Amino acid sequence: MRVILTAFTLLIALTGCSSDRTTINTSQSLVMESSVLSAGIIASEPAIGEVDGQQRAVSSLVNQHEKPVRVTYRFYWYDDRGLEILPYEKPRTLVVPAQGKADISSQTGNLTASKVRLYLYL
Repeated sequence: MRVILTAFTLLIALTGCSSDRTTINTSQSLVMESSVLSAGIIASEPAIGEVDGQQRAVSSLVNQHEKPVRVTYRFYWYDDRGLEILPYEKPRTLVVPAQGKADISSQTGNLTASKVRLYLYL
């Protein structure tokens, strides 16, 4: 009887966890790997605005070191409930010049997009 009860409890827990779309806590809008910080890159949190009826997110990257740094980045868009918006953007790469600044952006035509997360890595 105890085995059946344990199996039933596990089944209920797994059923409650399944979902077609992932819900994510979007309070952290900027995620940087430690290697990016070590390379001297500072990034601003992405700012969202509307351009030609589409949502656009912009972030500035500043290189504090004397050498150019190649950074890979990806934007993830979410709706008001924190659900990821598909399709995902492909990762992009940018070289931030030595002691320089570069702006990166993403634009989506999905009208439900209201939040964005920027992920930076080398």
